[in-house]
Amino acid sequence: MTLPLDIRPEVADALANRTPVVALESTIITHGMPHPRNIETARKVETEVRLGDAVPATIAVIEGRLKIGLSEGDLERLATARMRDVTKLTRANLAQCLAAGGTGSTTVAATMIAAHAAGIEVFATGGIGGVHRGAETSFDISADLREFAETPVAVVAAGAKAILDIPKTLEVLETYGVPVITFRQTMFPAFWSRSSGLTSPMTADDPLDVARAWKMQRRLGMRSGCVIANPIPEEHEIAPETLAPIITQALAEAVKQGLSHGAVTPFLLQRIFELTGGRSLDANIALVLNNARLAAKIANEIEKLRDTD
Repeated sequence: MTLPLDIRPEVADALANRTPVVALESTIITHGMPHPRNIETARKVETEVRLGDAVPATIAVIEGRLKIGLSEGDLERLATARMRDVTKLTRANLAQCLAAGGTGSTTVAATMIAAHAAGIEVFATGGIGGVHRGAETSFDISADLREFAETPVAVVAAGAKAILDIPKTLEVLETYGVPVITFRQTMFPAFWSRSSGLTSPMTADDPLDVARAWKMQRRLGMRSGCVIANPIPEEHEIAPETLAPIITQALAEAVKQGLSHGAVTPFLLQRIFELTGGRSLDANIALVLNNARLAAKIANEIEKLRDTD
């Protein structure tokens, strides 16, 4: 059985001609934002990648086909679909969705798998998943972390989501041997906030530095991915002291409602959106666009370094 993989002609041409390509996830369209902000953001993210002289490849599963690059019709279909009609895909259910002819949007983990299958090395997202608070009893740990250990894709993100246990998230990434590089600051970012209060394992001040580290990682034969933590622009951040009581309240409400595992993150993000008067969504959009810009720069530098391979 061959892989049901559809690479959009523009993306296929870019890969064949060594034009930089940046993979983009689709869960932000189906589960991360309301309509029409979701499709507006998807279009803006693709535009930012193009402005950075790279080709965007938004990834999703549509009727049993793994799509690497979506048409305008595909984007509109996902943006207007009912959430229950689109499966949120990760490593555990990606194969089943494809085999069953289903439709689903890709999380960080599933996007990494698909990007690697297509030959794309750089992926821009919002924030990575990680170890949830209280995981010592719930064992609620995102599949994203294991994927970083298994799949060689460089992922640009605004750090780990602030609702997580970020110290434990960094510990797990270290255990898995995943490089974590923060861009142009020493503190690891926390999604809506520029700093988590934790020192980053590594830093880089230039996209070329990131590209060189990535190429050396590949030359060493390491099969792991890499986290490039890109702080949200200062003018768009929400201060940690502002967010802390809001996150605490949202977490308490989730516990009171008995939510667990996959239901927790969507609930928390929605409550934080409500409690911040929409500021969290505005910040989310700003950081995703910022990550797309950096990912395009890194993808360009990686392509330039191919001449030295």
